Amino acid sequence: MPSSPEDAAPAPFTADDYRARMDRAAASAADAGLAGVLVAPGPDLVHLTGYRPTAITERLTVLVIAPGRDPVLVVPTLEAPDAEKAAGAAALTLRTWTDGKDPYAVTAPLLDASGRFGVSDNAWAMHLLGLQQALPATSYVSLTEALPMLRAVKDAHELARIAAAGAAADRAYGEILKVRFAGRRETEVAADLARLLIDFGHSQVDFTVVGSGPNGADPHHEAGERTIEHGDMVVLDFGGLKHGYGSDTTRTVHVGEPTDEERRVHDLVREAQQAGFEAVRPGIACQDVDRAARKVITDAGYGAYFIHRTGHGIGVTTHEPPYMIEGEERPVVPGMCFSIEPGVYLPGRFGVRIEDIVTMTEDGTGHRFNTTPHEMALVE
Repeated sequence: MPSSPEDAAPAPFTADDYRARMDRAAASAADAGLAGVLVAPGPDLVHLTGYRPTAITERLTVLVIAPGRDPVLVVPTLEAPDAEKAAGAAALTLRTWTDGKDPYAVTAPLLDASGRFGVSDNAWAMHLLGLQQALPATSYVSLTEALPMLRAVKDAHELARIAAAGAAADRAYGEILKVRFAGRRETEVAADLARLLIDFGHSQVDFTVVGSGPNGADPHHEAGERTIEHGDMVVLDFGGLKHGYGSDTTRTVHVGEPTDEERRVHDLVREAQQAGFEAVRPGIACQDVDRAARKVITDAGYGAYFIHRTGHGIGVTTHEPPYMIEGEERPVVPGMCFSIEPGVYLPGRFGVRIEDIVTMTEDGTGHRFNTTPHEMALVE
């Protein structure tokens, strides 16, 4: 495949980048009335420190961030050499524990003995129970509940990675339009999409939804053995990670000429997607993006067939806060990255979804990371 500017490896994050993220996490914890945050291996730990353990086991690894204190990463002694190599290691202190010793006895002195802590959602229950036993007066709340915006606002380096991931997904879409659809199974087209994402620099493919004909009415249909037929509408939703950051885009294509109704529904979803995008401006709440897109579909009489939220955040994972859904009153701010993906799903018949990843820029305007045409593409 020919190279493109987004194929170039970005400059690595520095210890200062990770220090700034941990400082923001400490300040956010204080603002939320927390004594600190406890971060287990997973997306939050990667985001805050750059450390991704080679294996996640029963051995305790936890990052302790508390306002007014230097962050500390507690790791098993045998994994300390890898932790020391993490890009953010210079911005924190390592504390080790050895097999046969009590890891909670090592961790407990780092915590306020009666504090309330935010805990990353993927922390193991056995570790949380171990800390509770060591410090009975402590209490805990999930980070998604207490600090849902912890990773929501991206800096310029993160935005560049998301832009590169989006451009790579767009290139994959441009290539998939050249393959034959009719007479092939959904799984075959999905395999083509996965290969193209890898070809264009993705290190990880998270999903390749290929929903043909009636299967397109299932928003999260997994590609199956159905043979795509002439006359099918086909929903293509695909994404993964490039340079550690997510892509996610959806286009709906048609095998041969569509019916008038299929064109009408596709145009309706396209109009709704544009309305959601145009709603992105300073001071708007996340729910207002959902309202703008949903109103278009509801006013046209298809509201009962738009059965999911309008969007979700994206970053080091392909789905994360914020969510563009009724009831989410947090404001959209510059640097937030999220999908706008309205859809209409007619059971037993067909579905249509159009999705871009969007951010709000510093000047208060919306910016799309996906730029492929929204018009219905006709494939063979």
